Amino acid sequence: MGYHHLALAARDMKAIHALYEGVMEFELVKVEIGPAPEGGWAKHFFYRMEDDSKFIAFWELHDVPGTESFETSLSKAAGVPDHINHISFDVKDRAELERRREKWRAAGLDVLEIDHNWCHSIYTKDPNGNFVEFCLTTGAFSKADREEALAALSADEPAFSKPPASVKVHQAKAAS
Repeated sequence: MGYHHLALAARDMKAIHALYEGVMEFELVKVEIGPAPEGGWAKHFFYRMEDDSKFIAFWELHDVPGTESFETSLSKAAGVPDHINHISFDVKDRAELERRREKWRAAGLDVLEIDHNWCHSIYTKDPNGNFVEFCLTTGAFSKADREEALAALSADEPAFSKPPASVKVHQAKAAS
């Protein structure tokens, strides 16, 4: 079982659209527009990620009471560091990961790249201030990995994991 969609509120749908469709290549396929139960109205935009069962969606709110100054960054809203709450999308191979890294850079975005030893990730921030990630699983999970994960559920002082194999920051490419 997978998830159907993740829905997030947005303040600037034009900026969201420019990133998620124009750069990240998710296609806007549907919008639902209607009244909000609390009052006001909303647009609910759905971006197809790979097929018609996987979407990321955004809410654009209009005159909904209490939403005048909501925080769009999941981590800021929760009061945790920026990297804690993030959205991760899979890629099929290293070539796709590299292509997406360069596309982000060409779009003027800085990219953090981390080899976590079992997966390889690239990160940037979206217009909502959320970290977004493309991730390639590069390892397999063993029985020992599961046992360690289960033990960590109740460990008060667990052993730290092996540090990342590499961490790189790729600056945005200069506009030409």
